[in-house]
Order: sequence, then C-alpha cells, then structure tokens
Amino acid sequence: MKKRLLSAVAAALALAATGAWADANQDSLDEYREMLADGNPSELWEMSGEELWTTARGPKNASLEKCDLGMGPGVVKGAYAQMPRYFKDTGKVQDLESRLMTCMDTLQGIAPDNFIKGKWGQDEMEKMEQIVAYVVGQSNGAKVKVNMSHPEMKRMYQLGEEAFFYRAGPMDFSCATCHGDDGKRIRMQGLPNLTKHEGAAAGWTTWPAYRVSNGQFWTMQHRLNDCYRQQRFPEPIYGSEVTQALSVYMAAKANGAKMATPGIKR
Repeated sequence: MKKRLLSAVAAALALAATGAWADANQDSLDEYREMLADGNPSELWEMSGEELWTTARGPKNASLEKCDLGMGPGVVKGAYAQMPRYFKDTGKVQDLESRLMTCMDTLQGIAPDNFIKGKWGQDEMEKMEQIVAYVVGQSNGAKVKVNMSHPEMKRMYQLGEEAFFYRAGPMDFSCATCHGDDGKRIRMQGLPNLTKHEGAAAGWTTWPAYRVSNGQFWTMQHRLNDCYRQQRFPEPIYGSEVTQALSVYMAAKANGAKMATPGIKR
C-alpha cells in the first residue's frame, strides 16, 4: 500500500511540474494520462474512502456497511455503474452523492446540512469525496446499466434534457453550448458531444476524477456545479434535483459503455 501511495504522489508531482508543457500539446497530454494510468492520485482518496466506509462515525456511531446503493445493503461492487436509480425507500431518483447523504443521515446521524452548506474538500465534504472515490472505483470496468423503466427515471431524463439545452445567464450559455456538437475544444481540451452515445460515454464513464490542475478529487456534483459556475449561472444546491436530472440524462446516453472511474483530468 505504501508503494502504491508513493507512486501516486510521485506521478501527481510529475504531471503538475510538466503541466504547462502538456497543455500546449494534446498528444502529450494524452501520453501523460496513459503514464498515470497505474498511479492515478485518486487512489489516495479511494484508500481513505474504503476506511471511512467501515468506520463507525457520527452521532449514531455507525459505519456505512449497511448502506444500500441499490444492490442490497453493503453491496458496493458494480453499484455506481447502475446509478442514478429510483429508490423505493425515499421515493426518489438518486445519484451516488445524494444516496450517500441519505445513508449518512439515517445510519450515522450525519445531517445533510453538513454537505448542503459545506465546502468542497473540507470537513464532511472531504469525507464524502473520499467515500465517492472508493465506491466508483468498485465499478471500474463494469458496463453502465441504468434502468430507465421507472416513470420517475423517465421524468428525470426529460428534466435533464431540458436543463442541458436551457440557455440563460449573462453569456446566454447552456450545457449544449460546449457539449452539444462534435469537434469542439477549449484550451487544447476536447469537449465530448454529450448528446451522442460516444460523447456521453467518454464523459460519464471517466467522472468522478482527479483534477491535475488543482490537485483535487472532483465528484460528479462538483463537476456539474463548476459547469454552472463557468456559465455564470448560480451554482446548484448540493444534491439538487437538476444535477441529478443531468446525471440521469448523461448516464442513460452512456448505457452500455465501460466505466473507467476514477478518471484523471487536466
């Protein structure tokens, strides 16, 4: 474990040191991603998340080992590949992070406000990111298999599609402005067309991910919130319906693709 940890740290430092050069050349960027494939710094978050999953915490002094992510209490293997999904106990469609909030609240007594009012990378939010890294890592290599049969899943897909194409704000942007056509790029970075299976697969299956540019692990909620920030929209409330609806839209488009989480991004 120590060797893996040191390898991940060394890889992160190497990429950060050469980041400016890699930004200037897409081929070089892809090459560095391949070099880091066996030492993705996300491993640090995964290891911490695995420990947190089995650690008794919160006012109820309980672990998350009875958390049901849709495949039965405590089952983590392959669970993320089938999310978001409809949960009978809450009567809602939930993505991974909102489902973990439910588990932390009911099992451990850790209130949702810790996340809704929290800050990325701090306190309970930092722990959430670590647990997310652990869970998504357990679906690496599994095929996306999001069940769209429930009426609520269909409603959320429609809401997600509407949100994806909704233009507003001072720059009249939408998600589709960057991710609705083929061949678009920003700062040498290719922008997948999320309206097509291939693009949605490339985007959905590689998030959550480690961001080299700021040395942080980003969850999907964090990624979507930052997209809204870049559009100059107000950032959604953590766990809000719109972010989950966008996740349903992308995941459904990506159905059948192979998960490659956690990913590594510029």
